[in-house]
Amino acid sequence: MKTSHPGGAIPMIVVAALLFSLMDASTKFLGGVLSVVIVLWTRYSIQTAVMATAVWRHRGSAGFRTRHPRFQLLRALALVLLSVLSFFSLRHLPLAEFTAIIMLSPVLVTAIASRMSRMPIGLLRWSLLLGGFAGTLVVIRPGGALFGPAAILPLLATGVATAYNLLSSRLAVLEDPHTTQFYTGAIGMTLMLPMVAMQAGELTAMFSTLNATVLMVLVAAGLLGTAGHLLLVMAFRRAHAAALMPFTYTQIAFAAALGWVLFRHVPDAWAWCGMALIAASSCGSAWLDTRRRLAPPTLGKEQ
Repeated sequence: MKTSHPGGAIPMIVVAALLFSLMDASTKFLGGVLSVVIVLWTRYSIQTAVMATAVWRHRGSAGFRTRHPRFQLLRALALVLLSVLSFFSLRHLPLAEFTAIIMLSPVLVTAIASRMSRMPIGLLRWSLLLGGFAGTLVVIRPGGALFGPAAILPLLATGVATAYNLLSSRLAVLEDPHTTQFYTGAIGMTLMLPMVAMQAGELTAMFSTLNATVLMVLVAAGLLGTAGHLLLVMAFRRAHAAALMPFTYTQIAFAAALGWVLFRHVPDAWAWCGMALIAASSCGSAWLDTRRRLAPPTLGKEQ
């Protein structure tokens, strides 16, 4: 059962945002030297090994039993698809701009959650949703340098990230976080195995030519993803997602800083405006949801 400990959950979300930014930066670097198959298979293999050890140490063989295999499968499929879309998006888009587009997801999460709970979406919330979409258009600027076929990928990734966050929030209540993370890694690793087998010769040759730096970044990406997604589920277990969503926008700041330090890319003025509009719209949507949950029943009318 979910408990309310936002004081402990907030640091988890902020650290998770930093780890996700570092993982995305690692993925952007690896995308220039490795195939998506080897990056994802290595990442999920590392996650499976780490979480299998953690599950065994925490709960023994009982920790590997799941009561919700369908949710586990759907979450893993969503993360694999999100990883693929992110991999190819980061080949073509700067880190901060990609992160800003993905950060439209919390607005969609709020809209879908309200719809699923049969709570009406009022004019103010619709305005915030449209504001977030407008911010996305400002970032990618149709007709500008960033707009093209590659800009479709992060928009698709935003939809997948929305499904992933909804499933993560649900499983945080239903399952142990370590069990959830184990199944996400194991399913992802299994899904990648056929492609690894088909490219076995090419991958063996690729591994033999990798230098120490690439290998270190590859392993780091797996560890960063494992830790970040575990913290995400643990935070959702301690506090409601709406109370935590505003703090996920620290990822935009982390991504902008890493993009400047590692790739010498600084967003221009329009990109900053778009990112600020996305963050403000999403924070406003989360605030509305939090206020509705805290208000007495007689005052809880949707805005």
